Amino acid sequence: MLCEAVFRTEDLPGADRFDFWREQVGRTHAPLDLRSEYAADYRAHQRVLALGAVHMWPTTHQSLTYRRTPRLIRQSDPESFHIGIPLKGTNRSAFDDQKEVYGAHYIQLFDSSRPVEVTCSNGAEPFQGIGIEVPKALLHLPHDSMDRMFGQAVCGSDGIGALLVQFVTRLAADTSSYQPCDGPRLGTVLVDLLSALFEHTLDADRVLPPETRTRTLVHRIRAHVQRNLHDPQLTPVSIAAAHHISTSYLHRLFQGEDETVAAWIRRQRLERACRDLADPAMCATPIHSIAARWGFPRAADFTRAFRGAYGLPPKDFRRQALRAATVN
Repeated sequence: MLCEAVFRTEDLPGADRFDFWREQVGRTHAPLDLRSEYAADYRAHQRVLALGAVHMWPTTHQSLTYRRTPRLIRQSDPESFHIGIPLKGTNRSAFDDQKEVYGAHYIQLFDSSRPVEVTCSNGAEPFQGIGIEVPKALLHLPHDSMDRMFGQAVCGSDGIGALLVQFVTRLAADTSSYQPCDGPRLGTVLVDLLSALFEHTLDADRVLPPETRTRTLVHRIRAHVQRNLHDPQLTPVSIAAAHHISTSYLHRLFQGEDETVAAWIRRQRLERACRDLADPAMCATPIHSIAARWGFPRAADFTRAFRGAYGLPPKDFRRQALRAATVN
């Protein structure tokens, strides 16, 4: 049988279970901030299979949200990739201002050096999945390529993805026919499958027509801006950095548009502020609060921009809009 450790929260008093689970997950993967509505009496079970430098852990647990924060990364970074595969339930992840939801048999990659928040849930039923920890040095793929894979998921129902899911689920189901010395060999097979899967995925992305890649990138950038209009630090520089492109390339992407990136951001913010100022339900909200809500921390800057766009100051616009709403 392979070298294996088993952890069950049921072996502890209810009040100690969630803290124990936090410590165990921190040792298995990396220090994490955990939250769960079931924390008062947490039910979880985990097996850790040692496959040489690679570790695989089948797990069953109640719904859970974990966060890998910049502070925790500074505290400890094992320089590893974590691959999560839900078997029953979903992974909802938030990273780099993106949000993704993946269900059973989707293979998702995370980096211990980058912040992320993931919610593993299966409603009222236990979540089941398999985690894999791989030292970065073992996956011989370019760093920028792996950056593009971060948080993304690959379908595990066909092709190389299906081979990987079948391999790990069969291995997790029965290790009785293996000897401890087989662990490193199986780890090598697992790393080879992961490398093949990620190389295949990256190659498929590279063969997309350039126009398709450009349209997809512009769509992602627009969605990123819409989600972050409240942030006064949202600038072309920060947008380019979030998408791993240069600022000059970002401006080239928008050359065919009617306005520059900065002008488009400003217009989006002003349109939302305008909507809030005209909303009777927000009539008691101070104008400076609405301005700050949409990325204008300085009231004078907001007033100047608003007057330039709509021809009158925010206070007068609000008065006229609310009066018209009352009449109608």
